[in-house]
Amino acid sequence: MISGGNKSALLIIDMLNDFVKEGGALVVPAAAGIIPHIEVELKKAREAKIPVIYVDDSHSSDDTEFESWPRHAVEGTWGAEVVKELAPFEGEHVVSKRRYSGFFGTRLDSLLRELGVKIIILTGTATNICVYSTALDAFMRGYEVIVIRNCVAGLTKEDHDTALRWMKEFLGAKII
Repeated sequence: MISGGNKSALLIIDMLNDFVKEGGALVVPAAAGIIPHIEVELKKAREAKIPVIYVDDSHSSDDTEFESWPRHAVEGTWGAEVVKELAPFEGEHVVSKRRYSGFFGTRLDSLLRELGVKIIILTGTATNICVYSTALDAFMRGYEVIVIRNCVAGLTKEDHDTALRWMKEFLGAKII
């Protein structure tokens, strides 16, 4: 999927130990299975010099989100670390977020604009929560959105499929 050009960026959303690895606080069942597919896209992006941006949950220990979800991705813990297979290289961008969308209360939009990005390629978890929320906010800001189907995982297959359909139908996202 990824080819040369300086107008796109690969976003890797919440591929964190707490969401992916056994023993994680809030494991998304299909998340471990998408690692090899994201590895392929990550390699292509790096070779093509396409910016790679990690968009990661990073919560304080008393975050109000824990009223709705179990404690997860608490900053400075193993659970908040990107899985080792996809770990950022030096110089790659990491954007910490406290809510579902990678744009809400973060520097993601300004970073993308500084990099001249017009197209965001979404990977990660969960398709129906953080990936969808990021896609929605990207659409609202005028970005073209591409979602790589085998590089995202939802809480359930039904949630995953519904979120992909919504991104395609309502946001004009390209699902590939």
